[in-house]
Amino acid sequence: MRKAGPVNVPLRQAVQPRHKFAMTSLPSIELADEAATAALARRLAPILKAGDVVALRGDLGAGKTSFARALIRALSGADGAEREVPSPTFTLVQSYDTPAGRVHHFDLYRIQSPDELTEIGWDEALADGIVLVEWPERAGNLLPDRRLDVALAFGADGVARRASLQPRTGWTASHPGFAALQPADPGE
Repeated sequence: MRKAGPVNVPLRQAVQPRHKFAMTSLPSIELADEAATAALARRLAPILKAGDVVALRGDLGAGKTSFARALIRALSGADGAEREVPSPTFTLVQSYDTPAGRVHHFDLYRIQSPDELTEIGWDEALADGIVLVEWPERAGNLLPDRRLDVALAFGADGVARRASLQPRTGWTASHPGFAALQPADPGE
């Protein structure tokens, strides 16, 4: 792992909250462009079910909203490709009825405290459908342990991305199709 020096750290990296837990080391998935990011989201969609939480992590502009948009469209079935899926940056949450169940897309970038989550329907969303959450670290202790963390990072050329899917507390056991999403070797 490369250690960041004390100077010349890009602003988006400097303000990114640090994870409070160790990440399990799974191979990264190289994504050539936004279309590849959307393809990964479409591959994840069929294994999701009510009660699932997908925590989307990454710097500003890393592709969290693009990933969520593609995932929601995939969960929406045959008409999903045309579905309007606005970013919840200002509304904080957008909810969608899909054939897979209700999907709630949260963007917590603007919240100041986890206490604000009760005001925007966090508990109800967790009880009633699939939850996609950007900036999940802002949920604090309200973020469920049983979840899938999807970390998106910038690739070398600014267009490419790198994704890391990290199952947490029981995720893999309850999602037998998850293993197929991981590359066979780190270079894949």
